Amino acid sequence: MSLYPLFADLTDRAVLVVGGGDVAARKILALLDAGAQVTVGAPQLNPALERLRDDGRIVHRAGTFEPHWLDRVWLVIAATANVHVNRRIADAAGERRLFANVVDDAELCSFHVPAVIERKPLVLAISSGGAAPMLARWLRARLETRLDHTLGALASLLADWRGTIRARQPDLAARRRFYQRLLDGRVWQWLRRGDRAGAERELLRTLDAAPTSAPAGSVTLVGAGPGDPGLLTLHGLRALQAADVILHDRLVSAEVLALARRDATRIEVGKQAGGPHTTQDEIHALMLAHARNGAHVVRLKGGDPFVFGRGGEELEFLRAHDVPYAVVPGITAALACAAYAGIPLTHREHAQSVRFVTAHCRESLDTLDWRALAAERQTLVFYMGVAQLATLRAQLIAHGRDAGTPFALVENGSRAEQRVVSGTLGELDALALQHRAQSPALLIVGEVAALAEPLAWFGIPPLGATPLAQAA
Repeated sequence: MSLYPLFADLTDRAVLVVGGGDVAARKILALLDAGAQVTVGAPQLNPALERLRDDGRIVHRAGTFEPHWLDRVWLVIAATANVHVNRRIADAAGERRLFANVVDDAELCSFHVPAVIERKPLVLAISSGGAAPMLARWLRARLETRLDHTLGALASLLADWRGTIRARQPDLAARRRFYQRLLDGRVWQWLRRGDRAGAERELLRTLDAAPTSAPAGSVTLVGAGPGDPGLLTLHGLRALQAADVILHDRLVSAEVLALARRDATRIEVGKQAGGPHTTQDEIHALMLAHARNGAHVVRLKGGDPFVFGRGGEELEFLRAHDVPYAVVPGITAALACAAYAGIPLTHREHAQSVRFVTAHCRESLDTLDWRALAAERQTLVFYMGVAQLATLRAQLIAHGRDAGTPFALVENGSRAEQRVVSGTLGELDALALQHRAQSPALLIVGEVAALAEPLAWFGIPPLGATPLAQAA
């Protein structure tokens, strides 16, 4: 079936819906949202439609369908459970040259209701011509995640400035080039911040700029999450798909990187003890060089940029060098690893607070308030602490934490190869050595860690002491 796509203005126009059940209710809500004057023909209405009738939002015509119901309506939707009634409605509408939609019967339809993506005033419609409506809905769901939520705000901005743009750029080709520069530029960043005035300034700057002027670069700090690509935020996904250059940490998963724009330049800037090492100053220099060259740079960090990710240092550098920037938070490892291990970080019966602690080197451990960390009824989460497990165990016990306090060491949290080693604090480093625990791994200490075994749901069951080790 070949369809001619169109968008109907139903504002204050009469539409008839025949049927009083849930399917009819869904159609009616969409029609009301479009401004239609809806009459519902049905012997009875479901509770939702009764409320709409009582509120004066719809008119109820009680009884079974009669052709005169079609008088003075612009279109009709048949949403009854009776195929014979639906056919009568379609035939009567055809005789009057009215467009009719019969729910779940493509052959009787003279128009189809598409799957819709709304970014008002922008509306996208997807139709399979009635052949595969579930495919249209699936495609809609896929596109919803990829289309920026600020598209509506952008459409409103362009509508308000359309006259000025046409006056300043009367030549069609020049106007098209302006729109391309604007849409490839920084206007999105202002809209995502909810800053309409900033977006208007960006529009005027682009309108005033010579077409040959170098594009303005920018940097977006993006949290990649712990590894599972499903945990990347929509903002993060959209930033990756708009990136010219991606500076990514070593621990950012290949699955997350695969979601990025195909032709983006990827540069690994990871830090690994005893291996290749990119200094923070070198990362700063790379961000600055690519941004000044007009690129949209994504600084992609594992977890969240502002939780032990040096995101603050990088923003300070960018601000000092007048480089525009934005931040997209990510799901930090503490939240993701705990959730994927079945461990609630807080629990009414066990922990009323949680502390995030970095333990990547001995110098950082020397600055910690161990007495406060050893207090009971709190959860401790240690980042980057695999090499310091013996010191962590000794310091916590020495400052009052019970050696029987449960722990869970979550290795490769949220990834297919996730492992959880669990036990008690007194045997922490011994169990980690026994199971050859390696980074990246997150250590959780506290009574809630005992829930790792009963609440486990992802990956292999938690590993503990083997019978031989326990006997020894």
